[in-house]
Amino acid sequence: MIDKVVHIPVLLDEVITGLSLTKDEVYVDATFGLGGYSKSILNNQNCKVIAIDRDPLAKVFADSLKKSHADRFYFKKGRFSELGKFLNELKIYKVAGVVFDLGVSSPQLDIKDRGFSFKLNGPLDMRMSSEGPTAEDFLDQVEENTLANIIYELGDEVYSRRIAKNIVNQRSFNKIKTTGQLADIVRSAIPKKKSRIDPATKTFQAIRIYLNDEIKELEEGLIAAEKALKPEGRLVVVSFHSIEDKIVKNFFYKCLRNTSLSRHLPELPEKKPSLEILTKKPILPCAKEIYINKRSRSAKLRIAKRTRFSSSFGEFA
Repeated sequence: MIDKVVHIPVLLDEVITGLSLTKDEVYVDATFGLGGYSKSILNNQNCKVIAIDRDPLAKVFADSLKKSHADRFYFKKGRFSELGKFLNELKIYKVAGVVFDLGVSSPQLDIKDRGFSFKLNGPLDMRMSSEGPTAEDFLDQVEENTLANIIYELGDEVYSRRIAKNIVNQRSFNKIKTTGQLADIVRSAIPKKKSRIDPATKTFQAIRIYLNDEIKELEEGLIAAEKALKPEGRLVVVSFHSIEDKIVKNFFYKCLRNTSLSRHLPELPEKKPSLEILTKKPILPCAKEIYINKRSRSAKLRIAKRTRFSSSFGEFA
């Protein structure tokens, strides 16, 4: 099954250009996945790559890449918020670039047993690390009002209350065990209208984000990356929905001392900017890329450069 998974890295050329690769430097691929960015970085420059991923399946692809780049590639299983700890373990204290691809990986979407996709009927899992409660466990216990708030805040779904009510009502008759069941329940709660996205999309997104604590993980990961970057180092982030993009945008501006601050991020003392924003507007995929890879259509790429001033959040220990 795994050898049939096809992965096309999103905005690959733009990401490589944005990293401004330099010989003998160290780069972090914070969301390794199937290794598309890591492989391209290693092939484009004689440098080192530290790759991180919490999905246990990623190690299969990391081991394959390690065979061809033994002395230049290192893989760590874990969360990218632990970036600083992983670098310290390797006795690497500053890096020249960090790249994040915040999208769900191809194996997670294309292997039905992972339970991420409403297009493939499989067990209701959705765990990126394959550890902890599943989406089935969550939906079996969550209160209706809490679920409605999660779907609204993390999915931007205007019919969140109707959907939550339908889920709670349906689970009283039959336990919700599969992605197909959940998708049908969500669709039946939403008025039928023409849309380019499936009605279940936003609800699946919200549950996945909540279950994997993706908002907190992203905020902590960005802070860890900013701390780890050396002057002139690049922070390159590809996001796929407005919640992620807003967090990245606000983080960049917070490090620039802009007044447009995210309520989720800690307030900073008045200091000189630790990041210079290189993309005033996000870079979007071209029509050709979208045609080749439909999953790229919602991608947004933002790039910032580390300044010579001290970190906005302190050095990592």
